[in-house]
Amino acid sequence: MEIHATEFIKSSTDYKGCPEGNFPEFAFIGRSNVGKSSLINMLCQRKNLALTSSKPGKTLLINHFLINKNWYLVDLPGYGFAQTGKENRKKLIDNINNYILFREQLTCLFVLIDVRHEPQKIDLEFMEWLGSNGIPFCIVFTKTDKLSASKIDENIENYKQKMLENWEQLPPFFKTSSHKKIGREEILNFIDKIIESLKVQ
Repeated sequence: MEIHATEFIKSSTDYKGCPEGNFPEFAFIGRSNVGKSSLINMLCQRKNLALTSSKPGKTLLINHFLINKNWYLVDLPGYGFAQTGKENRKKLIDNINNYILFREQLTCLFVLIDVRHEPQKIDLEFMEWLGSNGIPFCIVFTKTDKLSASKIDENIENYKQKMLENWEQLPPFFKTSSHKKIGREEILNFIDKIIESLKVQ
């Protein structure tokens, strides 16, 4: 897939305020500071499409970007740490969960994982929750430019083995580096195949 048109449509506080229509939505989510905004900018080849920040918890709204005038890339707030009060944090979690559970246009959720770290409880529990609710998702391992190829494979294998303790079948996964533009073609082709499959249904 080639991206030839990218347009920011709107930011929403909850799923009820998201754009109308039936375009499929591919949403990106991860713990704070996992490199989500950098990945989105790399996928769309736009330097400041999604705002990056050295401060974790920058994204606090559901942001819709219309791609090629036929699908939405959705930038979701991160889960885990966010620089906001306890009450606002709970509201933020509720808004994320409600979008994932009730947004009918959500076609696939890309869960971003920093490949440098050991399997984290918060990530594993979040994916367990997705699985128990039947939400289709993929795992995107970010920041692969920070490690050697052998260490990347070792860490990913550790993740797989940890997940296989509770999963019979693992979701698709991608290796990415926003800095080196690794994984862009694979993710966009994956999205393209899903969009094409929806046309024949």
